[in-house]
Amino acid sequence: MKPVLIITATLFAATASAAFSASSEWFEMEGARIRLVTTGEPDAQGLLKGTLDIALKPGWKTYWRDPGDAGVPPMIDVPANILDAELSFPAPQRHDEGDFQWAGYDYPLGLPVTFTIKGAAALQPITADVFLGVCEAICVPVQARLSVDPGKGPENAGDKAVVEAAFSAIPKPASDEFGVKVVSKPGDTNVLLEAMFPGNPDTAELFLAGEDGYSFTTPVRTIRDGKTYFETSVSLPARLGTGPGLHYTLVTDTGAVNGLLPYF
Repeated sequence: MKPVLIITATLFAATASAAFSASSEWFEMEGARIRLVTTGEPDAQGLLKGTLDIALKPGWKTYWRDPGDAGVPPMIDVPANILDAELSFPAPQRHDEGDFQWAGYDYPLGLPVTFTIKGAAALQPITADVFLGVCEAICVPVQARLSVDPGKGPENAGDKAVVEAAFSAIPKPASDEFGVKVVSKPGDTNVLLEAMFPGNPDTAELFLAGEDGYSFTTPVRTIRDGKTYFETSVSLPARLGTGPGLHYTLVTDTGAVNGLLPYF
């Protein structure tokens, strides 16, 4: 019997104990444990690399930046003295639960995070509020406050290896030879996209992230005249998005790429 994912009202909220070196203590929850790891002190541009380390237990799952029909996307929030904390994502998997589909991961992984730090904040500990969902038969939203002190134990070899492994799993940037472009918008909601890539067309999967008020149905792959297309329906916001664009990940048997589509 397939598990049914249900978003519950349960929320686990806690603060991990004091920072240990450049990584936080593990925060334990049902089905998983998480911690925040960094490489040490920020570089000359104020950028500090880290990873949200998610140790899933067997049978448990977590989500991509856009879960799909159900789920909780991972989020990270930092105090005002930290200018930004940007999460990146490895290529997700498509999971079919019968009544709905979702995008995410069913194995332990690290979500890369890049902190932008300026001025005196570079010498201070970082406290980040993390929100994500972990699921088995039900989905459990989890909120945790994780603290690190990059100045304690900088250049820790173990921490650096964990962060480097997470960043190496990020798909490469899309290109004209391996990527996606908008072909047409035949109606107010229907969008046709063409995918260019090396490899077997039958293995291609496209993941679209609904952001800034946009939402997409699961893209449907078709192959016509030797070209690979994806069709999707989009729900449009009242105003055009203000970010860099709409994130996508294209996955094939030859690898994966991340790219941006222009706002519609």
